[in-house]
Amino acid sequence: MNFVLNTLQHLQTARFDTVIDARAPAEFAEDHLPGAINLPVLDDDERARVGTIYKQDSPFTARKLGAALVAQNAAHHLLGALADKPGDWQPLLYCWRGGQRSGSFATILRQIGWRAEVLEGGYKSYRKLVQTLLYDGTFPAPILLIDGGTGSAKTEILARVAARGGQVIDLEGLAVHRGSLFGGLTPQPSQKMFETHLAQAICALDPTRPVLIEAESNRIGDIRLPPALWRAMQAAPRVQIDAPVAARAAYSLRAYSEFAEQPDKLGAVIEGLRPYQPAAQIEAWRALAATGDFATLAESLIAAHYDPSYQRMRKGQQAVLRIALDDLSEKSQEIAADRVFQQMIHRESESATFAGPLTPR
Repeated sequence: MNFVLNTLQHLQTARFDTVIDARAPAEFAEDHLPGAINLPVLDDDERARVGTIYKQDSPFTARKLGAALVAQNAAHHLLGALADKPGDWQPLLYCWRGGQRSGSFATILRQIGWRAEVLEGGYKSYRKLVQTLLYDGTFPAPILLIDGGTGSAKTEILARVAARGGQVIDLEGLAVHRGSLFGGLTPQPSQKMFETHLAQAICALDPTRPVLIEAESNRIGDIRLPPALWRAMQAAPRVQIDAPVAARAAYSLRAYSEFAEQPDKLGAVIEGLRPYQPAAQIEAWRALAATGDFATLAESLIAAHYDPSYQRMRKGQQAVLRIALDDLSEKSQEIAADRVFQQMIHRESESATFAGPLTPR
């Protein structure tokens, strides 16, 4: 039996006990359906081997080997990950196109007595829905941007607004990248995985309420913001967080304390600025890093590179609210979060009174 996925929300309401990705681990690692577990019927090497035989020898030989490997791997999963599943367990399986890999595994599970279903069209059908939402649609809720120079504690203020009941999307969290100064310390997800997580977040929004999003360029590290979101962000009003350079540098050192323990990565960040800064400036920053003077380094990076870049990008833009902070202590972040949240309530009230709720295209 095949399950037809008509909308992204449909997957959340379908109430399958387990979603099983039967693809190879490398495919799963690039992207997968939310909450899916990986029970591959062919691992990466086996998939490559079968594919090579299919192209260079014969489809029949490839299918025969593939069937043997699928049966072998299915037996492994039955004795392992699926050993404790009860008789009324109902899984949804998928592979790349909803074809032989998921279909073969589902047939085995049905023969046992489980009500296994296969996703019609496989991962490709899910991916098409994500692309339609993020590339072809209109962002479904009014956006308010939180903006400010590097080290302004925007992500923390965003989280504090969420704790107050505000509707937020943490783009840096989804992209696993913590901002321009020390953001690239950890590996980022694939573009497809980021878009899957973003689509989940968008589907959870109340379209009648504003959503707070951190102002970004159209890239967060190696991740590109999809067109529907980027268009909406470009037109969105902004709340500006203002704080002194010293306060922002001190905050950055607190937030990214592990940087002192990773001199190679710090050096890579500095080297990455070489196309934009004079050689003497790069060497001065490298010297500060070598001597462990991270406070001076952070202040200099912000003042000489990140602030000028930020000011060029924001030239001519006006904020609907500016919040001036003397420091970025927890108390100051709470004050900022209160003011941002009140601005969101105000905009929600205005939208309900004058414009009515925004709806998707």
